[in-house]
Amino acid sequence: MTQKIEPNWEYVPDGVMGGVSRGQISKETVLGHQATRLTGEVSLDNNGGFLQMAFDFAPGGGPIDASAWSGIEMAVCGNAENYDLRLRTTDLGKPWQSYRSVFTAPQAWTTLRFAFDALELYRTEAPFDPTTLRRLGLVAVGREFTVDIAVRDVRFV
Repeated sequence: MTQKIEPNWEYVPDGVMGGVSRGQISKETVLGHQATRLTGEVSLDNNGGFLQMAFDFAPGGGPIDASAWSGIEMAVCGNAENYDLRLRTTDLGKPWQSYRSVFTAPQAWTTLRFAFDALELYRTEAPFDPTTLRRLGLVAVGREFTVDIAVRDVRFV
C-alpha cells in the first residue's frame, strides 16, 4: 500500500550561507516523463558546497504523522552522481541536522525506496520519529560537480 505525495519543490542554493553554487529547478519532460529537475554546478568557493530541491510535507512547515508508513519511494533519473535524501523532523533545531541516505541517481528512470529505519542520523542523537516528519530534501553536496537529477512519483510506502 502506498500514498502519493504531491511535492511543492523549492530551490535552495548554498547562497543562504555565502556560497556561490549555481542552479535551478524546473518542471519538464525527462526521458518521456513529467518530472521536477534540479540542474546546476556545485562550487566549494566561499564556503559553499551544495544545491538542493526540497519541500515541506505540510503547509507552513508543520509536522505530519507518517507512522503508518515504513519509508518513501520515488522515481529518479540523473547523471550517475551521488546525492543525499535528507529528512527533517520537528525534533531537529539546527539546519545542518538531518536523517539521510546517500544514493546514486541512475541514468534511466528507477524507483528508489528509502526505509525510515535505514536512515543515517546526521549531527543529532534524536532517533527518527515519523510522527514529527516535516521536510524532505534532495541535496547535491560536498564536492564540485555538475548536478542533474530528476524526480517523479514520490510516495509513502
